[in-house]
Amino acid sequence: MSRPAKAVINLDALQHNYQLAKSLANQERRNGKVLAVVKADAYGHGAVACAQALADQADGFAVACIEEALELRSIGIRQSILLLEGFFEASELVEISRHKLDIVVQSPEQLLMLEQNPLPAPVRIWLKMDSGMYRVGLLPEEFRSAWLRMETLPWVSDIVMMTHLACADEPENGYTRHQLEVFEQHTLGLPGERSIANSAGLVDYSQARADWNRPGLLLYGASPFETLHPIEQKLQPVMALQSAIISIKDIPAGSPVGYGSTWVSQRPTRQGVVAIGYADGYPRHAANGTPVMVNGRRVPVIGRVSMDMLTIDLTDVPEARPGDSVVLWGKGLPAAEIARHARTIPYQLFCNLNRVPVEYVQSPVMVKA
Repeated sequence: MSRPAKAVINLDALQHNYQLAKSLANQERRNGKVLAVVKADAYGHGAVACAQALADQADGFAVACIEEALELRSIGIRQSILLLEGFFEASELVEISRHKLDIVVQSPEQLLMLEQNPLPAPVRIWLKMDSGMYRVGLLPEEFRSAWLRMETLPWVSDIVMMTHLACADEPENGYTRHQLEVFEQHTLGLPGERSIANSAGLVDYSQARADWNRPGLLLYGASPFETLHPIEQKLQPVMALQSAIISIKDIPAGSPVGYGSTWVSQRPTRQGVVAIGYADGYPRHAANGTPVMVNGRRVPVIGRVSMDMLTIDLTDVPEARPGDSVVLWGKGLPAAEIARHARTIPYQLFCNLNRVPVEYVQSPVMVKA
């Protein structure tokens, strides 16, 4: 029998969440489009399988770099594919043009390379403004002149104006309104489509729902918000991280559990050991009390998470036996909740997944990766 830890990816849930994103995008306009962000191997869910599942629905896809884009082209994805970091060297531009990729231009250096290298076929450019995140993007006062320079290039087919929101996942933070105002002010009068909303912006800010929307985490069924949000009730988790109990023992009150003895039993305790640990991507810093699900019931993690195992308190689930399935996150146990216990974010939980086999399920079939 192989080690029981695995990730199960529900592609039906992915399609559901994409349609939810589309419905949000169309609250403000009839034809709000949605790019499915599948960078970083679709946030650990498998870019190839996720793109194939969305191939008949998605208006386009977004990735980080040309290597990720070419992987999608190689499996027959024909929609627009946006390179979110643009290009790194001028030598990439011919291949970008050949494969009909869209590119973000976010720096004066990229703009100059684009001007100096005529392309064999026109490309669509997404001109990025730094409206206040202060990471990448042209400063607001540089934006209009950059747009005018690109507009003269015969190898630029269209210019989409875009920005990225820094604090949209904090509903009480007024900074998002400031960014929206800056973007509006410095694109006023420029023709062309706009793109603003990430997952949180798409959910909470009607002004951010523009021609193109760029949800990532939302597609995978996790809330982008740091605190509880009503959107969680509408999302379906795409990934279920599962394993099984491999050992159960009764320990007396006063027994220290795990490395560092950070948890000590306050009562006679039925202790279980689960075959999963931080080498698999489960967060080492998950606090005592972080929930897992055994036979549909929540039980707490006790003691430090080890490389290959973690321990749980089964005292209140007396029917549990070795071999019983354990859900670390998934349906009924949102990844966002686990992330809060571990003082991290769902993005990191998904992207850190390692070593565990992946199964893809979609009605009515299941495929092992």
